[in-house]
Amino acid sequence: MDKLVNQINEQIAIFTENAKLQVEKGNKAAGTRARKAALELSKLMKDFRKASVEASKK
Repeated sequence: MDKLVNQINEQIAIFTENAKLQVEKGNKAAGTRARKAALELSKLMKDFRKASVEASKK
């Protein structure tokens, strides 16, 4: 589960950096990267939820 949390933190950092570039500088490519990171984050959060529920059952 540590690996999953680290992956989530990495994607959050990528999203934050690219979203900031899009908003502040109008960088369209950064917007694309931010959306990609958001999609990946969504997948990772679902995986985290599954792992968390399984861990709480033990």
